Amino acid sequence: RESRPPAASEGFLELSWPAGSAQGDYGVASAVIGGVEERVHELVISLPHSNARWASCSMSERSECLCESMLAVFEHIGGVPPVLVLDNATEAGRRLAGVVRESSLFSAFRQHHGFTVRFCNPYSGHEKGSVENAVGFLRRNLMVPVPEAPDLGALNARLLAGCDALLDREHYREGVPVRQLLAEDAAALLPLPGARFDCVRWERRRADREGRVEVDGTLYCAGPHWHGRWMLVGLRAGTVEIMDERGRSAATLPRSWSGGGATVFDPATLIPAVTARPRSWEQSQLRSAVPPALREGLDRCGAEERRQVLRALRRAAESSGFEVIPSTYFSPSAQTNRRRSR
Repeated sequence: RESRPPAASEGFLELSWPAGSAQGDYGVASAVIGGVEERVHELVISLPHSNARWASCSMSERSECLCESMLAVFEHIGGVPPVLVLDNATEAGRRLAGVVRESSLFSAFRQHHGFTVRFCNPYSGHEKGSVENAVGFLRRNLMVPVPEAPDLGALNARLLAGCDALLDREHYREGVPVRQLLAEDAAALLPLPGARFDCVRWERRRADREGRVEVDGTLYCAGPHWHGRWMLVGLRAGTVEIMDERGRSAATLPRSWSGGGATVFDPATLIPAVTARPRSWEQSQLRSAVPPALREGLDRCGAEERRQVLRALRRAAESSGFEVIPSTYFSPSAQTNRRRSR
C-alpha cells in the first residue's frame, strides 16, 4: 500500500511574556469555613516571566467577586500588571459573534487601574498555559488537605502567605529562585491608584410586602418600613447593601450564596415594626434572634411593657448595634436593680 505522509499541522508556538504581564484563570476547591465545608472559586493570577503566582478565593465567579479577588492580589503584590490575559468564559467579558464585550463592572475596574486586557481565542488554553498550570499547582500545594479557616478573609490571608512561600522554589528553566526573577516583574508593574475601587454592582429591585428584595434566590430584608418600594441593591462579594432611590441606607447584610429562598435580615430593622404591633412578637423573626434570657422575658411581658422594652432595645441597637444587646436584660439581678430604681 502507498503510505501517506501525516497531515500538516500548525502546532504550537512557544510564547514570550514580557516582564509585568499576567494571566488569570479560575479553579474550584473545597475549604472548611466557619466549620462548614464550602466549594470556593479560586482566582489565580500568574506572572509568566518569573512564574510567580498568587490566588484569592471567593464564593462565586460573578463580576463583583472577580474584581474583588483580582484587587486582593494586586494589593498584595503592590502593583497592577500592565497586560492581563483572561479566558473569555469569565465574568470579565463574553465573546459574541467574534467580539468580546466586557461586563460593565469589570470595564470600570480595568479603566480605574489602567491595565489592558486580552481575551484568549476559543479553545486556546495554551495562550495562557502559565496560569493553567498554576491553578493545579496551587490547589495541590495549598488546598490539599482541605484547609480550615474561621472566615473567607482568614482563608485568603493564609493562601496568599502560602503563595509567597512558594516564591523560594527554583524556576523550572532558569535555575534561580522565582523570587529573584520576580524583581523584574515588580519593576514593570503599574502603581496602584490612590483611591480603592469599590467592587459593587448596582441593581434596582422592588421590595415585597415584608420589605424584602430577592437576589439569586435569596431574600434580603430591608425592614417592613420599605415594603412595596423600589430599592437600589448594591451587590458586593461579601455583602448586599440596600438603599432607597434617594440614597438613604436601609440595610447592609451579609451575602448568602446558598439560595433556596432563605431570608437574610438584620434583627434591628425589625424592631420598629414589632414595637408598633407588640402582639406580633411571638410570630416575628426578631424573637428567634434575641438572646434566650431576653426572649423569655419578653414572652412574659404584656403588650405595653413589651413595647417599652422594645423601644429601649431600638435605642441600644441604633447607638451601638444589635449585637451588643445584653442577654442578661431579664436576669434576676437586672430585674431587682430595675425595681430598686423605680
